[in-house]
Amino acid sequence: MGEFVRLEIADGIGTIRLERPPMNALNVQVQDELREAATAAAGDPAIRAVIVWGGPAVFAAGADIRDFATISYPDMVARASALTGAIDAVARIPKPVVAAITRFALGGGCELALACDWRVVAEDAKLGQPEIKLGLIPGAGGTQRLARLIGPARAKELIFSGRMVDAAEAERIGLADRVVPADRVYETAVELVRPFVTGPALALRAAKQAIDAGLSMDLASGLALESHLFAGLFATDDRVEGTTAFVEKRKPEFTGQ
Repeated sequence: MGEFVRLEIADGIGTIRLERPPMNALNVQVQDELREAATAAAGDPAIRAVIVWGGPAVFAAGADIRDFATISYPDMVARASALTGAIDAVARIPKPVVAAITRFALGGGCELALACDWRVVAEDAKLGQPEIKLGLIPGAGGTQRLARLIGPARAKELIFSGRMVDAAEAERIGLADRVVPADRVYETAVELVRPFVTGPALALRAAKQAIDAGLSMDLASGLALESHLFAGLFATDDRVEGTTAFVEKRKPEFTGQ
């Protein structure tokens, strides 16, 4: 699709593949291509689940700091939304999404991982938000998504210190969902999302929307959203198939309709 970001499709799984050696730094071009790939994955009915993968060498080591050294405040005001928009495009994919993390997920790379539903992490990987060491803070969702995922106190400690965490600590605090040897990261990510390829796509989309949107609402509003989405699924073919299969005591064959 792009020079540094490709969307590869196999067996109902779309892989958003970052490939900008040596560290998959998220410069402006990568951000634009990432947004395009995420939008394409969201809209392609042949894709039922998504893996974000930086390859066996590294996931993503954040923004290109060389850009930060000379950029002015007015220029950054104009450009700040680009990285946020790219990360948000991944977060808005209405399908199950997993980050397959090798070696480093730092800064913008960690924020990209946080935008996914799960994180499969290599045993020797490091994750973190080191922006404070540059006199900055995370600017593409790190302060918001990290706090929601691991709690505000832990998020503050990591962001205030800028320290990296290893895979074991990431798993302990809820930043990593599975920790595996580096050579099994992508394979494990495939195993994680494969069951959703034949699942009820519209129900999965509704469940993700209810959870993600509900986190930013009060309880009453979240319950109203859930009720609305629940009722809407009664207009789907998969609801008919699922309930009929249950009554007939057989495995449902969902079509995603």
